[in-house]
Amino acid sequence: MKQASKFKTHTGLERYGLKNVKVNWNLSPEKLQQITVEKGMGKETVNGTLAINTGKFTGRSPQDRFLVKDDYTANKVWWGKTNKPVSPKNFDELKNEITNYLSGKEIYARDGFVCAEPEYRTKIRTVTELPWSNLFVYNMFLRPSEKELENFEEDWLVLCAPGYVCPDPKAYGIRQGNFSIINFTQKIALVGGSAYTGEIKKGIFSALNMILPVEKNVLPMHCSANVGKYGDTAIFFGLSGTGKTTLSADPNRKLIGDDEHGWTEDNIIFNFEGGCYAKVIGLTEEKEPDIFRAVKPGALLENVIFKDNGEVDYEDSSITQNTRVSYPIYHIDNIQETLYADHPKNIFFLTCDAFGVLPPVSKLTPGQAAYHFISGYTAKVAGTEAGITEPVPSFSACFGEPFMPLHPTVYGEMLSKKMQEASVNVWLINTGWSSGPYGVGSRIKLKYTRSMITAILNGDLDNVDYEQNFIFGLFMPKYCPGVPSEILDPMNTWLQKGAYIGKAIQLAHSFHLNFEKFAGQASDQIIEGGPLIDEHHHLHEHF
Repeated sequence: MKQASKFKTHTGLERYGLKNVKVNWNLSPEKLQQITVEKGMGKETVNGTLAINTGKFTGRSPQDRFLVKDDYTANKVWWGKTNKPVSPKNFDELKNEITNYLSGKEIYARDGFVCAEPEYRTKIRTVTELPWSNLFVYNMFLRPSEKELENFEEDWLVLCAPGYVCPDPKAYGIRQGNFSIINFTQKIALVGGSAYTGEIKKGIFSALNMILPVEKNVLPMHCSANVGKYGDTAIFFGLSGTGKTTLSADPNRKLIGDDEHGWTEDNIIFNFEGGCYAKVIGLTEEKEPDIFRAVKPGALLENVIFKDNGEVDYEDSSITQNTRVSYPIYHIDNIQETLYADHPKNIFFLTCDAFGVLPPVSKLTPGQAAYHFISGYTAKVAGTEAGITEPVPSFSACFGEPFMPLHPTVYGEMLSKKMQEASVNVWLINTGWSSGPYGVGSRIKLKYTRSMITAILNGDLDNVDYEQNFIFGLFMPKYCPGVPSEILDPMNTWLQKGAYIGKAIQLAHSFHLNFEKFAGQASDQIIEGGPLIDEHHHLHEHF
């Protein structure tokens, strides 16, 4: 990239403590791919896409994520197993360790933005030990123009050194040799000892999840979003495997983004990122055409296995179930060019209920919306371990607990307030099981789920009759175009009504138990949004 050298108007990297480094500034994706292959750090698929292996870590290491505890964070952060403290002194020492480790090496620097809405744009300078980590940053952050690069002064610095493993973790107040640490006062994120690229993305996401609500009154959300031709925006929350990426990819609507967004005071929904980071396990062109076609030169595949002919074997999970691809968002055809839009009209909470007891679609009151948002429920199918057939309930506050520095009720109250001010409809969509739990019933057809979402976006469920589920309190439509009416009330689909009630009460009890840790800081309206029935209540009146 010929013009790369002219961006060295800043003094290089000495001011961060990096000495005698050979810096590659803002290299093109092609150049980074070429270097990766030449250094034997990756290889190309038959269509020329770079594939790399992230080594020991093939996913994030949530137990090794820390926030520096200082005047900025001490009284704001929800400290606990998600947000673990590290002292400013230990942070400074680890930062020195990393800069000493990188000194004398050939390294890769890149300037980019996060937050697509111009008012909230945040400048990020990333310094990486590996060329392909730098390609990931090119794909995932917003790419500045040449003019914007000329006098670039960063708001945040990311230092990523996968090759540095801390020799004495206890001395630095960390758990083991790898770590991801955020310092809000110095505005620096450190990643050491792990080459998993998601640590970079989620480090910055965690930082924004603190800064935006505290300083800018913006609600940060772990969600996908798209916009219709009349400018109506839809937001999709959901944990892994619930359909967030799949359901927001809609040929009739433009994608704003697939994972991280902000909701501003004036009701603009903006993408934090400039790319997508999608799971590719089991990827086929039929099921997820947009993602499948985005895997082309410029994209970065992680931890995949090749077939003999140089194609990727997307079914092979021998390295990890968490095989992934990152690509710049322009690899998707149907995108909202600005990566922001206004008028949020509908919010979808996606859950894969493997107990088969939640309705496939229900409309939530503001209290229920905040309750289900704070709960962040889905169920993991425990088919991965021999002999275990029972689903396991999984709760992740705000559908993104590992990245949320503040108490979940802070985000819940913000969501509740925003949805009421913007008169947004909130829907709970069960993409999981019907007519029985996992192993007995069957997964709700994707075709039906798409019909429900389309009906909602078209306003077809605005004027239908609803009935209330007597266990969960959720309001279920009696009719939805394109969906058999008998599946809309889950109890209808079970052969034995008593078995439905028993299983539903079991799940309701899990909700109540999980919510106890938030109840002290939640309003009555939110607490009343939970299931109506717990296993201690009697059900005479229903028989």
